[in-house]
Amino acid sequence: MKAWSTGDCDNSGDEWGQEIRLTEQAVQAINKLNPRPRFFVLCGDLIHAMPGMPWRKEQTADLQRVLRHVDSEIPLVLVSGNHDVGNVPTPETIAEFQQTWGDDYFSFWVGGVLFLVLNSQFLYNSSGCPALKQAQDAWLDQQLGLAKQRRCQHAIVFQHIPLFLQSIDEDDNYFNLTRAIRREVADKFTRAGVKAVFSGHYHRNAGGTYQNLEMVVSSAIGCQLGQDPHGLRVVVVTAEKIIHRYYSLDELSERGIEDDLMNLMKKK
Repeated sequence: MKAWSTGDCDNSGDEWGQEIRLTEQAVQAINKLNPRPRFFVLCGDLIHAMPGMPWRKEQTADLQRVLRHVDSEIPLVLVSGNHDVGNVPTPETIAEFQQTWGDDYFSFWVGGVLFLVLNSQFLYNSSGCPALKQAQDAWLDQQLGLAKQRRCQHAIVFQHIPLFLQSIDEDDNYFNLTRAIRREVADKFTRAGVKAVFSGHYHRNAGGTYQNLEMVVSSAIGCQLGQDPHGLRVVVVTAEKIIHRYYSLDELSERGIEDDLMNLMKKK
């Protein structure tokens, strides 16, 4: 089976028109692929304007318009980011996200693989909605218990903020979770057999490993903060392993993916 994962997709300021064109290019590239991806993930931020900011409704409408052109056979998986629910989310900002985009955390199964989508802002700063954070914690413990009990083929997590960028022991900064939280969550994941966490937020490619857990940080379709090109990450999951590569939008549009990944995708 196969999946698609991206980093951030946020339409911002004077670059708004460019962000829209890049997202349209990403959608066109995905639609051309054969076989079709099993789903397409946007790892937040979906839009740039924070809750209460001007242009939020317009940016939301623009992204929804572009995403309507994703092939109907390719389900969308939308992950909430800090710009989507606020740096300090509240019950009101979470409710707005749910009404606009759907649940802010949920799970689903594809081909024997359990996928968990988390609202990582609860792990970063839940002071404005502690009860909602507690609810996600309880749900996550239940889901991880299920993953361990059923011994699923793989368990994979999608969240906006990475656990870490390179190392579990790195210093705290804006782009990762704090040391205490990241280790607690990472230990939960490894005990349950989670193999990989895919995130955005950093607007650059990064990642590392902790025990048997791989942390994969994907750059953005739009705004880049480093030297990576605008792009998408292709993820192919087999019975034995999880393989992923980052492609620029131009590479994916003009040449598609390499034969070795394509052959894996074609396997039943």
